[in-house]
Amino acid sequence: MRQKQSKEHSELFVSCAIALGSGILMGLTVAPVNAWFLAWVALAPLWYLVVNPTLRPKPFPLLLALIWGIGYHGIALSWITGIHPMTWMGVPWLTSLAIALFCWVFITLWGAASVALWATGMRIICPSIQKPYARVLIGTALWCGIETVLSWGALFWSSLSYTQSPYNLVILHLGQLSGPYAVTAAIVAVNGLIAEAFINRQDAKDAKIFSAFLAPWRFVNKYLITATGLLLILHLIGFSLYTRPLIQPPAAALKIGIIQGNIPNQIKLYPEGLRRALAGYTSGYLTLVNQGVDAVLTPEGALPFFQRHIIGSSLVAAVRSKGVVAWIGGFGEKGKSYTNSLLTITGDGEVFSRYDKVKLVPIGEYVPFEEILGGIISRLSPLDEHQVPGSPNQIFNTPFGRAIAGICYESAFPEVFRYQAQAGGQFILSSSNDAHYSASMPAQHHAQDIMRAIETDKWAVRATNTGYSAFVDPHGRTVWISGHNIYEVHAEKIYRRQTQTLYVRWGDWLTPFLLVSATGVWLINFLTVQLSRKRGLN
Repeated sequence: MRQKQSKEHSELFVSCAIALGSGILMGLTVAPVNAWFLAWVALAPLWYLVVNPTLRPKPFPLLLALIWGIGYHGIALSWITGIHPMTWMGVPWLTSLAIALFCWVFITLWGAASVALWATGMRIICPSIQKPYARVLIGTALWCGIETVLSWGALFWSSLSYTQSPYNLVILHLGQLSGPYAVTAAIVAVNGLIAEAFINRQDAKDAKIFSAFLAPWRFVNKYLITATGLLLILHLIGFSLYTRPLIQPPAAALKIGIIQGNIPNQIKLYPEGLRRALAGYTSGYLTLVNQGVDAVLTPEGALPFFQRHIIGSSLVAAVRSKGVVAWIGGFGEKGKSYTNSLLTITGDGEVFSRYDKVKLVPIGEYVPFEEILGGIISRLSPLDEHQVPGSPNQIFNTPFGRAIAGICYESAFPEVFRYQAQAGGQFILSSSNDAHYSASMPAQHHAQDIMRAIETDKWAVRATNTGYSAFVDPHGRTVWISGHNIYEVHAEKIYRRQTQTLYVRWGDWLTPFLLVSATGVWLINFLTVQLSRKRGLN
């Protein structure tokens, strides 16, 4: 009896180790490691552990999924600890450390909970599903459905799709068909088929975990062949989209300049920082004007003043003098509250248009459930007023036509960009301040903007405070990228585009299609089982 229990405990430990290890491998797919190719196999072990009906012992799938999710999201989102120390904001060192750790643990567990939800659903549904291809369809639909629901909320960053950015541009072009969920579906489906190849290997009666993973030649079957074929076909579809020539008439050209101010957050809101910001952005603007730019983009909060004070700044005075449009990051007023805004300032020194950030950072820019948590977690925003989101249906007009605006965290929310592209946006302006973090965070942020450029088939201009600022073409190719933690000004020619991808026109049609198909397969299986039982009774 003890020997049996010892064996079960050993296999349970191995199951947990496999779940954690494969989750960590998925976490290594993004910056700073960028081992994107691991995404095509890193989910398969969890699928095997959750779905395999013969595995002994049968560990609670919720536990294994949580462990996998902690490995993935914990590694991928570890940059969040870079908000510490916040002593420059008057937060004591230990309190700052506690806040940073709380943020890391919370967002890690939030992501892990979504994986646990998927695993629980699979364990409930799949025991009655005997056909592996049906399980793959259901598992893919369920994962995409959960990701979609997460994207409706306030916390959404580490979608499986972003594991492929910025290096696998070919597969990212599936985003033009149905957004990032098409890429997620591809990754989950291939992993599911690989897992089913293990589950349905020739020695399937042997339920030992080791035998499945230490003898890979035993699972060469139709499911592995299907996985390989699907991987190739999806990349061929992406390649056909990636190799389409860009039609860029000279009349559609714009020469845009960016200024990377490199103002550390530690001094940003103090006199030294304000002086550096005014001097750096004004001189950068004049330098770019001398290079013949049509407009200049500055980062999020480049001038950390309210709109009425920005109008009286030396930067706007330079705009009046030179007559070249500037997009300036600052704060707008909304009643007794304020917004994180991007202002279009024209040659007369007036505000032509304003975009207010829609997706605010939880805790960083507002406190979720503030009535409950407000007394526990001090708001990290340096201003006394409450920051509020902008309207979700904003249109950002400019003297050059309609643009697509995104401020910082919004880069992770594809629908923010899709809506504006559908409304006629012709190019993307992404304004951000990633100064709190190590280089891995802005690298991931840049990867998000690459996905948005591909999905909307638009040029993207990215201006950040400390890097990485960049210019990205509609195929996701980075034309130029800045250094990190340095002051830079740079200008590139982009092109306004009025094309609309299938995703821009129809949105994410793939996830509902998968969910309806999966439901249909489940119903057919259910009715078949019921009919077989009735026949057996007769």
